[in-house]
Amino acid sequence: MDEKRLFVDFHVIQTVPPSCINRDDTGSPKTAVYGGSMRARVSSQAWKHAMRVYFQQNIPQEELGVRTKYVRGKIADEIQKLNGKLSREQCEDLAGTILGKGASRHKDKKKNKKQEDSYNKEELETLLYISWKQIRELAKLVVDTITEDGSLGKKEEKKLKEDARLALKNNPSFEMILFGRMVATDPSINYDAASQVAHSISTHTVHNEYDYFTAVDDLKVGDSSGAGHLGTVEFNSSTLYRYATVSLAAFKEWVGNPEKVIRTFAEAFIYSMPTGKQSTFANRTVPDAVYITIREDQPVNFSGAFEDAVVSRNGFSKPSVERLVEYVKKSYQNFVEVPTYALGTGEYMEKLCGERPMKENLDLLEKYVRELQSKAGEK
Repeated sequence: MDEKRLFVDFHVIQTVPPSCINRDDTGSPKTAVYGGSMRARVSSQAWKHAMRVYFQQNIPQEELGVRTKYVRGKIADEIQKLNGKLSREQCEDLAGTILGKGASRHKDKKKNKKQEDSYNKEELETLLYISWKQIRELAKLVVDTITEDGSLGKKEEKKLKEDARLALKNNPSFEMILFGRMVATDPSINYDAASQVAHSISTHTVHNEYDYFTAVDDLKVGDSSGAGHLGTVEFNSSTLYRYATVSLAAFKEWVGNPEKVIRTFAEAFIYSMPTGKQSTFANRTVPDAVYITIREDQPVNFSGAFEDAVVSRNGFSKPSVERLVEYVKKSYQNFVEVPTYALGTGEYMEKLCGERPMKENLDLLEKYVRELQSKAGEK
């Protein structure tokens, strides 16, 4: 088994009632033309954000990362916890200095100094993805380095920069490895994303609709005709095909328990939901069918099953699942190998693999990944 070619693919059919879970710049539900017809679309970024929220709700904070422009203040908080003698101003200056040294790498000294100074601000110019462990390591480096006067002392500049860089490189949170990190000022502290999440598309043609609504002024006296407020909201309903894949090779260096991470990713991808207009539509649903595969050749997106839009007058969920099952079978016959393991939940999944409740399949997924990683380690 080639550990570099080990992928876990997730295929989900999910019906969403009238909703507007992902809007464009005009407030309309996002769409895409696929197979010559208009489809509902939910961007990968929207669903990854929902997954990160799921992580925050179910995983201890110290195991996660944060994506923010206000990194300096968080490092300063940790410095103050470790050394209460320092003033807030000192902590913030030291935090910005050590962050700049760790996240900047330019051969030109003047340009490098400019990069370093750009990090010593209350609000950075761009978002930085950083784990809470990395924040604590940077703070510890400051406290271990400062002299009695509260400065970083005379520690060799090159050594200090390298220590700060390693503090930012090591100890990433698991979702940073899943979704990746890019730091333009120092590519050496980047992480390639272990996961890919596709834009979800409807299996059928959609036509956006408008909800015209009014609100009544409760305290209005006299003539009660007319409304206190008028408005419209655009929406659609759809049965979506959702796909994501995770490469286990990217976990080797950073994650000690990939089976746990894969399970957490699976739960977040399957059960999360973007929150756009959720209070208006209460559109939180669960999947109609889930098909999970562990592959040793390549990740495979089965969206081609719906290039020819599903046509139905009696619901789209059932024909969409049937279409997916038939397309998967033909793909295995003609183009790709049958996966090493396959797990299914939902109607008709028994035609591809043993159909089980989601909880059982998640347990099996964790078990299979652990076994495959163990075999790869033996080699």
